[in-house]
Amino acid sequence: MRKSVYLGLVHSPVYNKRGDVVCTSVTNFDIHDISRTCRTYDINQYHIIVSVDAQKALTERIIGYWQEGMGAGYNKDREEAFGRTRVYETIEQSIAEIEIREGKRPLIITTSAKTYPNSIGYKELSKKMFEDDQPYLLLFGTGWGLIDEVMETSDYILEPIRGNSDYNHLSVRSAVSIILDRLLGEK
Repeated sequence: MRKSVYLGLVHSPVYNKRGDVVCTSVTNFDIHDISRTCRTYDINQYHIIVSVDAQKALTERIIGYWQEGMGAGYNKDREEAFGRTRVYETIEQSIAEIEIREGKRPLIITTSAKTYPNSIGYKELSKKMFEDDQPYLLLFGTGWGLIDEVMETSDYILEPIRGNSDYNHLSVRSAVSIILDRLLGEK
């Protein structure tokens, strides 16, 4: 299993349904469920990227409850999952932290429900991840997705998840689980 894979859940900058650049709200479900999924797939760290001070403080308080508070004694599995969860204000701060830890800049993989001309398939990306020694940062957007500037600066854009219908609006928690399984699940 790869040890240099990081996951970022981006709350800002993302689009809202009108196309405005916003900061979306952090949800308790995303903190808990994605932390647990990241631990299950042995993701090095889960970065929650949010620029609003009040949301950062609340997110850190929730993580702290499961790391040092009563929650740590109540549920050791949750404590372990939250041990890899961090809060950053920007994508750039997240990338800088990975560079310090890994000694090199990570490849940036963005995700979207839209298809892009330069999209990469799951099998191809999975093969790359298992064969090279590059660190990877998988970025997932909230709201109506990552802004164009983030998409344009990524190294790869992962192809969208497609079901057997024309409806394509998964929760980010579901998308994270499906994508991590496709990339890093049992071979």
